[in-house]
Amino acid sequence: MNYENYDPIFPDQPVVDQYLPIWASLSAFRSKPAFIWSEDGTTNVSNGSTLTYAQLNDSVQSISIQLLHSLQRGNTVIILCTPGLELVEIIFGCQRAGLLSVPIFPPDPSFSKQNHHHLLRALSQTKPKAAIAHHDYITKVQQYLSLPSKDKKLAQMLQNLKWVPTEDVKHKNADSRLDSMSYDGCKPDETYLIQYTSGAIGIPKPVLVTAGSAAHNVRTARKAYDLHPNSVIVSWLPQYHDCGLMFLLLTIVSGATCVLTSPAAFVNRPRLWIELITQFKATCTPVPSFTLPLVVKRGGVETGSSPINLGSLRNLIIINEPIYKASVEEFLHVFKPFGLNPSSISPSYGLAENCTFVSTAWRNDDNSGNSCFPVFPSHNKLLPIARLASEEEEEDMDIIVVNEHTHEPVDDGIEGEIWVASPSNASGYLGHPFLTQDIFKGRLSNKVSRCFVRTGDKGIVKGEERFLFVTGRCAEVIKLPNGQDIHPHYIETAAYNSCPQFMRGGCLAAFDVSRMIILVAEMQRSEKDNKILRNICERIRENVFENEKVDVGMVVLVKSGSVPKTTSGKIQRWAAKQYFLGGKMNALMELKFDNNGGFLRSSNGRGSYGEGEEGRAVIPEEKEEVAYSLSSAPWLARL
Repeated sequence: MNYENYDPIFPDQPVVDQYLPIWASLSAFRSKPAFIWSEDGTTNVSNGSTLTYAQLNDSVQSISIQLLHSLQRGNTVIILCTPGLELVEIIFGCQRAGLLSVPIFPPDPSFSKQNHHHLLRALSQTKPKAAIAHHDYITKVQQYLSLPSKDKKLAQMLQNLKWVPTEDVKHKNADSRLDSMSYDGCKPDETYLIQYTSGAIGIPKPVLVTAGSAAHNVRTARKAYDLHPNSVIVSWLPQYHDCGLMFLLLTIVSGATCVLTSPAAFVNRPRLWIELITQFKATCTPVPSFTLPLVVKRGGVETGSSPINLGSLRNLIIINEPIYKASVEEFLHVFKPFGLNPSSISPSYGLAENCTFVSTAWRNDDNSGNSCFPVFPSHNKLLPIARLASEEEEEDMDIIVVNEHTHEPVDDGIEGEIWVASPSNASGYLGHPFLTQDIFKGRLSNKVSRCFVRTGDKGIVKGEERFLFVTGRCAEVIKLPNGQDIHPHYIETAAYNSCPQFMRGGCLAAFDVSRMIILVAEMQRSEKDNKILRNICERIRENVFENEKVDVGMVVLVKSGSVPKTTSGKIQRWAAKQYFLGGKMNALMELKFDNNGGFLRSSNGRGSYGEGEEGRAVIPEEKEEVAYSLSSAPWLARL
């Protein structure tokens, strides 16, 4: 894709931060809101909850100057700010100061709930010079360090940090004038960000992102979604990495306005999302795929006091593959009477190793009639996430599907691993040279080619339009006794549809242990009637077999919040498997079936299997240990 802007007088900049002084210098943008923060889960916005382009540019310049009083250009800093406009200012301030930033969700500073594993990982891997946090947070960290019962390893790392209060860098006077000829922020080829992978298929890994690759990525997304200065974005996604962070950058390169709220505010009251779209006449909003059924179920469409109007939306961007056509159709059925245009549905694909954005099936300038919902093709109940370029079309986001073992391209219609080559590709994983070589230096066999990022995602290309479908993950494929493969999300979907009134949507995990398929499902409430629980287990097995022709060997019904997720709501099946093997599931009922559908053994939540140690699952031929990571974000438990 060509680098372009909507006004040739103002050419694209090499890094995102350099757009800010340009917009701030224009009279039409100086007072225009760049970011708006929705406080306390309401649509009321006070004067202090808006950052204009001029205010943001001045604040970023002041922050960068203050940071360099105590730090040196190139230092690594960990950002421990809660979601909000302050976090936005700090992220851009670090880029302008030439610092390498590591934004992560700040765990409870008492560190009493064992929620600090990701912080400990980030500190040990990135070795930051300083931490930026609110003064109150720093005070609580100091109180923790004075306790005799503290975690010694964590305490040592926290004590080695230079703590920088946000109040000190934000409110001290500084000359905020910026000479565009003397810009000394992060250069295009310099690493400016370490963002962690989601942890969906393993321990989260630190991805090195250059300022140039990030700028290319959001320019590509801007063109793909046709964003411009009149665009209004609404986002509740976590602002620390991936799509949530990308849309901060995307707002700036588009000269748009972005209305933000926190993930916790959305989960507490899902109707807030559609209220913000209505109030601000949003044209674009990115959401994980689980959002649609959640809002249908808990959105309070008929009970809310404020009217709903979704007619302004041009892009309802759906991320977190796989994307089921049925859930989109259900959402449209509910919200089409409220103005939602089916052509706004934008199934999309991204990953941290490519900064974030990779592709979307949505097209603004397509006349074929096949690139908008509801006439999108489907494949095994799924929607496409891209339409691949033909040989005549020039694209610099090169997406191919290859045989994951031979590294040879597969023909359309054959499933393989998705590879991506682009200037958006990240540089690699920090401290993992061999893994970086394997993932970021993929090359086709017996062919001279550019380097590709191996996504680890399974995909298939279908039809004359060459639509790409993400079908699952290579690492999670389950091998059936008949030799065929199945992706676990099909088992989970069929299981949920058997008893949706009892289970929590998007909170099921399927995996295999010694050739036996295990299905773990969260219950909406802690049902105590064993007869009801056993009936649910039996209905799950029956429905999975009826729809997928797959025999489930064991069903484990667990309490709400037991199935581990990433910060973006993806199920961590590998961690769920380890919980199961370790007997650590908060089980309400465990039912193991024989080959004829009868149950061999049941348990009402003791969490032990077979003849192993008490509290530990022992399955013949498999006693594997896998380190696991649960998200430190407390809002996920309420999804």
